Amino acid sequence: MDFATASEKAKSFTKTPTNDEFLEFYGLYKQATVGDNNTSEPGALDLKGKAKWNAWNKHKGLSTDAAKAAYIATYEKYAPKYA
Repeated sequence: MDFATASEKAKSFTKTPTNDEFLEFYGLYKQATVGDNNTSEPGALDLKGKAKWNAWNKHKGLSTDAAKAAYIATYEKYAPKYA
């Protein structure tokens, strides 16, 4: 399975992953498609934005290919539960 297929299939899960699982996907997806997080950290009152920023930022330095491979592995881990 390739990254594009995994990301499309993850979008069509029939059940919604938990917030932590969503953030795992989000952080790896952003790292794979954009690269290192160079945006400024959201303020303390923006809880959702801060959680997403942290999820992406924890993968800083991970190469695009490594992030794609990790995303695919994450998809394969959760697909039986949500697909």
